[in-house]
Amino acid sequence: MIAFEHFSLNNGLQVYVHPDPDSSIAAFNICYNVGSRDESEDKTGFAHLFEHLMFGGSKNIPSFDTPIQKAGGENNAFTSPDITNYYITLPKDNIETAFWLESDRMLSLSFDPKVLEVQRSVVIEEFKQRYLNQPYGDVWLKLRPLAYTTHPYKWATIGKDISHIENATMDDVKDFFFHHYLPNNATLVVGGNVTLEQVKALSEKWFGDIPAGKVKERNFPKEPIQTEKRVLETTADVPLDAIYKTFHIPGRYEENYTEADLVSDILGRSKSSRLHQKLVKEQKLFNNISAYVTGSLDPGLLVISGNLNKGVNMDEADTAITKVLAEVAKERLSEEELEKVKNQAYSTIAFGEVDLLNRVMNLAFAANAGDVNYANLDVEKIKAVSSESLHRVAQKILNEANSSTLKYFSKN
Repeated sequence: MIAFEHFSLNNGLQVYVHPDPDSSIAAFNICYNVGSRDESEDKTGFAHLFEHLMFGGSKNIPSFDTPIQKAGGENNAFTSPDITNYYITLPKDNIETAFWLESDRMLSLSFDPKVLEVQRSVVIEEFKQRYLNQPYGDVWLKLRPLAYTTHPYKWATIGKDISHIENATMDDVKDFFFHHYLPNNATLVVGGNVTLEQVKALSEKWFGDIPAGKVKERNFPKEPIQTEKRVLETTADVPLDAIYKTFHIPGRYEENYTEADLVSDILGRSKSSRLHQKLVKEQKLFNNISAYVTGSLDPGLLVISGNLNKGVNMDEADTAITKVLAEVAKERLSEEELEKVKNQAYSTIAFGEVDLLNRVMNLAFAANAGDVNYANLDVEKIKAVSSESLHRVAQKILNEANSSTLKYFSKN
């Protein structure tokens, strides 16, 4: 269980405190309820661009990293389709440095045209190096619009097209910032050897005067139920043929998500999983194969990905995967295999909660999703899964009509 205390500021900022008296460091995490799903289809990549811009100087602080380093801390950030998350770890006695820095860039960025050009160039280069010029780098640029036809999950976090970032104006940047980077659109979690009173005082001091704003209303189009299989073929200069399959599943905190997550573990979590045992070890069709879930807030995907061995026919490999999926969907899991996969899930949760920053992030993500108590429900949800419920969910999601397949051929 992750312990927490909560209060909110008058401007709407939600603050959670996770006490850990044994920790010599403090973790400071601020989660903004904005991700790539909040973008317009003709202006994508902005949430990720902002992750970079937030390090390019704020209203009163020209350099973000320098004060952190002087305080003996580290910081980073990431963007997902659902959120943008910023975190700092530093000695507990220097925690006020984090409040000072994060409050200033919530107040306002510098909006220096030179910073925009520098960070624009960085993001464009990242787009090219990680997504266009790296083997298999464009998989999600192709797979997302194959799996999603309507919901904004159909474009990658980096953006749908590089031109959207190339053509971003300062007015575009300001509009995005002042509609999303608001205290009433953020969740702050502070963990470590800190007290509720201390965090309250620092929160009021540094964030209390930042005015609330009008958050853009969210009305994401619902993805229609997929009723027939989709297949896309592509060819690139990659070492091995590869195959990627997706199946629509519930959102992270929706009913039956836990069952879907466990199904992915059964299929491809480890070398003892069904796909690895049958297709890598026994039939030697694949060099590697895995399965996982995206864990998105809105209905997400169960993903299977694997690299074929040289000389293996793509259709043969696809048929072999389909056969394994059919077996999992048809047969009820034995109590022994169910207990094994549950124990793996328990160990992942326990291992993750060893780290202070992970605990703090879990609270932030759950609170942002609507209920901080979500952070402590996963174990009970796993316990509640039965072989019957797992079988029912597997049958529902692992069917051909719910699948999208990207066949990625090597030129070699």
